[in-house]
Amino acid sequence: MVVKSNLVTIKGIKDGLVFLLDDQCEFEELLEELRYKVEYTHQNILTGPIVHVDIKLGSRKIVSEQKELLLDILKQKGNLLIRSVEPPSHRPDTEEKKESIYTVTGMIRSGQVLHHDGNLLFLGDVNPGGTITCTGDIFVLGALRGMAHAGNEGNRNAIIAASYFSPTQLRISDVISRPPDEWETREAGIEFAYLQEGTMQIDKMSNIGRLRREFNVFKGV
Repeated sequence: MVVKSNLVTIKGIKDGLVFLLDDQCEFEELLEELRYKVEYTHQNILTGPIVHVDIKLGSRKIVSEQKELLLDILKQKGNLLIRSVEPPSHRPDTEEKKESIYTVTGMIRSGQVLHHDGNLLFLGDVNPGGTITCTGDIFVLGALRGMAHAGNEGNRNAIIAASYFSPTQLRISDVISRPPDEWETREAGIEFAYLQEGTMQIDKMSNIGRLRREFNVFKGV
């Protein structure tokens, strides 16, 4: 479904929404119409479950401050997760997707589930009752207070990293973490969870390079 307007076109795709923004008008006009659509005219598609959003700017070049103004408008809707701004014209193939790290911005609230095939970098907080799952690694630059499941198709080399660990549950492949009350005594700082001989371990992020080298030696790389 495509909702047409003079300056902002919202297009529904298989796994989310694409916002096509006019690249010839004044930037303030663009912000005004985007804000109006988000707040008033498209409540039926901008509320409810999590929706991934790709923003396409056409030939318009924007500075970081203008980008933040665009994102601030879309972030008013808690179900919109910004997946990309002016993404490449081609989609990565399966192998590139597995090796790259996909970035999503937003907040995952109670009852919301975010899933990705590959490695995921989430910029925001995962609240209690919220869930992130992916086939690869999970990196949360924010507070992880909900559930995270990395390597959910059997990858036991996957990791889960977060700026602040206080999850209700962690899973890597088919291994489930210890009870949540044991996270109360964690030290501040970015840490990550990984599997060692089938048991979940926690370490400082500064040691991830050593762990990756051990994985590569084990795999014969």
